[in-house]
Amino acid sequence: MSKLLLLLLSYLVITGCSSPTTDNEPTTTTEEDQPLESDWILLFNGQNIDDWMVKIHRYEVGENYGRTFRVEDDMIKVRYDEYDGDYNDRFGHLYYEQPYSHFHLKLEYRFVGNLHSGAPPFTIRNSGVMFHSQDPRTMPKEQNWPISVEMQFLGGLGDGKTRPTGNMCSPGTDVVYEGQIDPRHCISSSSETYDGDQWVQAELIVLGDSLVTHIINGDTVLQYTQPQIGGGVVERFDPAQKPDGKLLTEGYIALQSEGQPIDFRNIELLDLAPAVKSP
Repeated sequence: MSKLLLLLLSYLVITGCSSPTTDNEPTTTTEEDQPLESDWILLFNGQNIDDWMVKIHRYEVGENYGRTFRVEDDMIKVRYDEYDGDYNDRFGHLYYEQPYSHFHLKLEYRFVGNLHSGAPPFTIRNSGVMFHSQDPRTMPKEQNWPISVEMQFLGGLGDGKTRPTGNMCSPGTDVVYEGQIDPRHCISSSSETYDGDQWVQAELIVLGDSLVTHIINGDTVLQYTQPQIGGGVVERFDPAQKPDGKLLTEGYIALQSEGQPIDFRNIELLDLAPAVKSP
């Protein structure tokens, strides 16, 4: 068993999350291994987004068109009430200022309100958090999506149909799922469907270019490995930023805006890189 998998198994046991299936003997952990509460980093301070960067399709980095991303009531709110005219595919992302390689991310989200008029139908109750993303400052103004991997959030449509959340989508990337590179742009998780405006807790454990784990409300719902540059969907990118086949070892974390109002809160991160580097 690799050191990275040992780390994840130990970590999941400590945190109480369901762990990945393995034929190997379970690992043991000690209290010394357990992360301290003080080790968690608040990525969002509840007051402002000064530590974050905005990049919206058709605009330069730093231009928060229509106050798409705003802070109110200790939340990051994604809103479109100040947009002029049609949505015009103004997909946006809010990037934390520092890249990470090995980490455990926690946040809560809830969908609210109605899809903006003119937004594509597939974006209804659809958002997500991007990771291992390219630096937004390397994106041309007209690039539609960042080259990244997405933990996709979907809300139920109230129609009784299954609509899992915590899925994987891959703009400009590929992942290895069930032993091979999966050709699908999105891979569905095993999560329940969450209707209405209820808060959902999402967790993401990323071990560099190795194992990635998606957790929804405490349950492991999806795992895959070897995130790498490849695939399609991303348009009008700088070719120098897309060497297909290159494994993604680190990158930026970004909250998504796709035309559906959504709230984010309690965004915190545990940096696991020091544990990986230790002997």
